[in-house]
Amino acid sequence: MPEEKLIGKITHYFDKIGVAVLELTKAGLKVGETIHVTGHGADFTQAVGSMQVEHENVEKAKKGDAVGMKIDEPVKEGAEVYKV
Repeated sequence: MPEEKLIGKITHYFDKIGVAVLELTKAGLKVGETIHVTGHGADFTQAVGSMQVEHENVEKAKKGDAVGMKIDEPVKEGAEVYKV
């Protein structure tokens, strides 16, 4: 199993549209990479399909960005996100 690297945490979740806001505190993220969301009842892995930074579609986001992304399962604020 590859080593997972903590990249940030969920700061908001919009349940009606299935979008989470991920604050990248440790590293960047690219579309197509796989993330593992864990904590506060969540534990799942998914590929990053698309991301938005300030309502603009982006292919990659850098440390310090707050990224909006479609997420496969409900999450709570504070859940940790790892790059797989």
